[in-house]
Amino acid sequence: MSKIIDYIRLYFNSVNKTVLILVTLLTAILVFCNYYFKIDKWVNSHDFAGRFFYRWGLSIIAFAVPYLLAAKINNKDFFGDKLFLLLLVVAPAIFALKMSLVTSFNLSTDRNWNHYWNQVVYWPFRLLIVLLLLFILWKKFYGSDSFFGFTVKNFVWQPYIWMLVIMLPLIAWASMQHDFLNMYPKFKVVSKDIVGASPSWLYKLLFELSYGSDFISIEIFFRGFLVLAFIKWAGTDAILPMACFYCTIHFGKPLAECISSYFGGLLLGIVVYNTRSLFGGLIVHLGIAWLMEIGGYIGTSLIGKGLIQSIKK
Repeated sequence: MSKIIDYIRLYFNSVNKTVLILVTLLTAILVFCNYYFKIDKWVNSHDFAGRFFYRWGLSIIAFAVPYLLAAKINNKDFFGDKLFLLLLVVAPAIFALKMSLVTSFNLSTDRNWNHYWNQVVYWPFRLLIVLLLLFILWKKFYGSDSFFGFTVKNFVWQPYIWMLVIMLPLIAWASMQHDFLNMYPKFKVVSKDIVGASPSWLYKLLFELSYGSDFISIEIFFRGFLVLAFIKWAGTDAILPMACFYCTIHFGKPLAECISSYFGGLLLGIVVYNTRSLFGGLIVHLGIAWLMEIGGYIGTSLIGKGLIQSIKK
């Protein structure tokens, strides 16, 4: 754990404070605009092409503007390299595609089971798309390096378990909030589809494993790709643009979760920058996601027993 604290201290000692403040302010403005004007709901109301281009535009603002600020204030010429410019545009497009896709497969003749299986396929299918696109970029431009942080060289897992332990009280508190319980557990979107299925725990487990696969795509994209692929030009300046972009993919989630994602993105970016491995971030992110699911199950159960209201009073 002391190593991670050292990473954080080193980063905040070296980062340009003006850039840090301005990017944090930009992130705050984007969050305010989204939750005040309901931008995410407006974007989701469009067809595929509309969702894709609006998400792409928003992501470019969140990703490119921090680089513009860092380049100007730190007097660095990121934008003189054609590959940097290409990736700056392509990276937001990849994730806009992931978030905009709507897929529907005929996997069962039963409507309920078809809905369940489509939900189970949803996240792994998008993981495969992201992995394929990133693999093409890696093979073309980075083939001599590890695949965007897929390495366990010098990796130590214990500090990340402690990070999860530290998060437990916060997740426990969130699990008693109604806006949190409106979102979690994610399983409730398919809970009615498998009524009477036996053993029910197996279908719950399958859904949760599928849900967990989404965090592999998020970690390899945001920490592996947006940090490790860009440090050749930006060094530690690659962390802030990633964190700002990362915050925007949480639009539509509870406000506290969206705001905390910016700081969580910073932390995970600092870790992957220093370790060159995305597995630490994956342990933390996946662990938090499943702990939030558990919190959602517990909180929903407490609501059913009428205990949450008494706790909040």
